[in-house]
Amino acid sequence: MRDDERFRDRGWRLFDFAQEILVVCPRCAGRAHVTVHPDHRACRRYAVARLTEPHRLTCPGCGHTRGWSPRPARKGDADLYFAGGPPLAVPRLTGPDDPFFGLPLWLSRRCCGRTLWAYNAAHLDVLEGYVTARLRERHPYTGSGSLVERLPAWIKAAGNRAKVLAAIRDLRVRASEGHARER
Repeated sequence: MRDDERFRDRGWRLFDFAQEILVVCPRCAGRAHVTVHPDHRACRRYAVARLTEPHRLTCPGCGHTRGWSPRPARKGDADLYFAGGPPLAVPRLTGPDDPFFGLPLWLSRRCCGRTLWAYNAAHLDVLEGYVTARLRERHPYTGSGSLVERLPAWIKAAGNRAKVLAAIRDLRVRASEGHARER
């Protein structure tokens, strides 16, 4: 079996792709970036600490910027981070909106009656590698916690492979575009 027919799960988690999230700019509808604020880019050991750092929305097309700061936890918050002060609410990593500003993801498209989405090109690479592969090997230590273990069944289904790969190709083209186009 060729290596391009095999996919080995490296244990990726969705937060591994949240370092840069491509979103639709609320001002010009172009491609904007959500990243950790430049003043807070010190290397953090734990993913939850990176997720609760202040983030910045930046649009290179129109110059729009906006800041995001973690909020104190409230009753009912699912995930909390204790960092030496009051607990902070951890943003929920789900799609098809970004977890910090609630903006639509730039890499989002209808596919098989559902929404296929990715945070960035590296996220697309993993999705494409998984969908393309004929042999999919699990990571031995992640249980059901890895990104690919949690993919919806419609993405994993062999019968949807051609449609999902076509959608990923479209999203890959969109990743390099700076302005919105008809979807």
